[in-house]
Formats: sequence, C-alpha cells, structure tokens
Amino acid sequence: MAHARIGSLATILFLTVFHAALQKGATQYAVVSQNLVTDNVSVVEGEQATISCRVKNNDDSVIQLLNPNRQTIYFRDVRPLKDVRFQLVNFSENELRVSLSNVSLSDEGRYVCQLYTDPPQEAYADLTVLVPPSNPIIESRDEVLNEGNETELTCSALSSKPAASIRWKKGNKELPGKPMVELTYDRMYTVTSRLTFTVSKEDDGVPVVCIVDHPAVKDFQAQRHLEVQYKPEVKIVVGYPQGLTREGENLELTCQTKGKPQPQRVKWVKVDDDVPSHAVITGGELYIENLNKSYNGTYRCVATNAVGESYDDYILYVYDTTPSTEPAAHDSRAGEGAPRTVDHAVIGGVVAVVVFAMLCLLIVLGRYFARHKGTYFTHEAKGADDAADADTAIINAEGGHSNSDEKKEYYI
Repeated sequence: MAHARIGSLATILFLTVFHAALQKGATQYAVVSQNLVTDNVSVVEGEQATISCRVKNNDDSVIQLLNPNRQTIYFRDVRPLKDVRFQLVNFSENELRVSLSNVSLSDEGRYVCQLYTDPPQEAYADLTVLVPPSNPIIESRDEVLNEGNETELTCSALSSKPAASIRWKKGNKELPGKPMVELTYDRMYTVTSRLTFTVSKEDDGVPVVCIVDHPAVKDFQAQRHLEVQYKPEVKIVVGYPQGLTREGENLELTCQTKGKPQPQRVKWVKVDDDVPSHAVITGGELYIENLNKSYNGTYRCVATNAVGESYDDYILYVYDTTPSTEPAAHDSRAGEGAPRTVDHAVIGGVVAVVVFAMLCLLIVLGRYFARHKGTYFTHEAKGADDAADADTAIINAEGGHSNSDEKKEYYI
C-alpha cells in the first residue's frame, strides 16, 4: 500500500513537471512568434510625442498602451483615458500608434506596450521631456579695458533639462571656461561658465561668443564685443626728398598716429639737441628749408593719449652736393644713407699694433748701440799695438809724419 502511494505521488509530480514544460515551451513559442517592440522617445516640452507599439506575426492578439501609472490609454482603438491630448494615429493588427500633444514634465516616465497573449507580453518606451534653457546672458566685469589688463566674462544658461554645456570663442579661437552646474528645486539645471583672459590691442572690436549646447536647441548663443584702449602707434613718413638728402634741399616729414583714444598731443623733438629755429611744425608735420650738415641728427615724433606714450625716430644725414661725396649705394629713404659708424675697436687694435712695433724697434736699437759703445778708432791709433812707447806709436801710425823732427802731438 505504501508502494502504491509512492507511485501515485510520482505520477502526479511527473504530470506537473510535464505540464510546466509544455507551458514554458508554449510561452517561448509565443514570444518568438509574436515579437512586441517599441522605442524610447525624447521630446521638447510643449511639443508633440508619438509612441508606437509594433507586433511582428500577430495572431489577432489585443494591443493596448498604458501610461506610467499603469492606466490604459488605448485598448485597441478605444481610448478609456479621458486625457484628450492622447490621439490615435494608427491602429492595425500589427501597430498601435498614439500621439501626445503639448507635452509637459508631468508626462515623463515609462509607457507600457502590452500584448494580450498567454502570458501577456510587455515592451517599454521611456518618454524623456527636454526643457531648453532660457536665452544665454553674458556679463562682463569691465566695460572698457586697457591693453595688457585681465578681464572676466560670465555666461549663464538658466532652467534647462538636462544640464546644458557652454563653450567660448574669441574671434575664431576657442577658449576654455570654468563651468558650474546647479540643480534647482524644480529639477531644472542652471549652468554658469566663467572666462578669464588678458586683452591686447588686437582684441579691440573682437566678439566674444558664448555658445550653449543642448539637445533641445541649436545655434543658441550670445556675444559681446570687446572695447580695448591702447597706446598710440606712430610712424614717420618722408614726403620729400625721395632718396638722398643733400645740402640746400628741403625736408618734409609727416607723423602718422593711431590709437584708442586718438592721441591728444603730437610733438616733434630732436634727440640730444634742439629742433632748428626756422623749422615749421604744423600738427604732425615737420618742414625744414635749406638743409645743411648742422641739421644732422635724430628727429623724433612723440604721440600721447590717456593710455600712454609712443614715438618713432627719423635719422637725418645731409650729404654734400659734390659728386665725390656720393656713396656707392644708398636707400631711397632720406636719412638711411648716412655713413656707417666706424668701428672704434678696429682702430684701437691698429694703433696698439703700431705702438708695439715701435717699442720693439727702440729696444733693439738701444741694445745695439749699448753693445758698440767706445769701440771706435782714430787714424792716429792705427799701428799703436806694435810700438814700444807712445812716441813710437805716433810715428808708426798710418797717416803720421815720417820725419821725426816734425812736431809731435800729445794727448793727455
């Protein structure tokens, strides 16, 4: 009897397992044969979203769409939900497509496509609502800058979802900023980026652009033009003559200036000397008549504005009118054909060599004369070496007198 009971239990267990296996096989077959799919959707707040539930190889099973709260939006082509923003776009045995207009943040969540099979199939569509940021705002620490100063600009993108990213460009060059992201109470993001750099005179009038990147908007940007003040730029232009400057000719120079603000004062000076008394100065123009060599020197134009002072120099060299003084080659700009400065180091070297040679010569001559001092002979001394006494030496000397009676000369 015990064996019979055990056999009955085994039979029941076998049938249970077999039935479960059949159900599992049927479920797998249903999933494979009727494949339910959908897609995630991103939509900008206030616009329209479309959710599509699609079935492959449908066998007339019912399709329905549920909201994130598991409430039925559409059962086949019937809308039980009273929210009129949901509208049927398409219904067939293979698709249920529904649109949602005027999307708000409260509509965000996971929507469920459901297929009534045994067991039911589900596919999920995540609806993401994008909130674009407000217009970007650029603020500058300085309205007007001087060249060489450091400035800071701030760009803000307010109330967006997700958080925006900010890029900076100065002219055509991209610059790195320092971003800061803040999450607000209403689940919105505010992004602020700071840009710091040093300005030069070339930055005057250049636009600095704040570019906001966000999936809900394109080409979202704001810009601000830099205003940079800088020292004057000075350039001297020769009006006359074109070429060498000769005695008796006239000289006309023009001082061209540029700056921001415009130079308030322009003056002519002569370096290390006074400008000729009869020179005529009118604003940035200098005119000198009847040039001569006493006017040679460096003439300087100095321009000044609120930022600083700058100058440019012109070197005047007046040539003789005679052809013999013409240089072999010269530039067309007057004043640039002046003789080159003599190298004083070369002259000093030559003089040192000459002095050294003369000293060597004097030393040699001195030693020569010192060695031969007191070694000369007179004609009267010739033959003195063989004489017995002084009288005989005088008599025997060449050129002496052969007659012994002649007058003898003695040297004491």
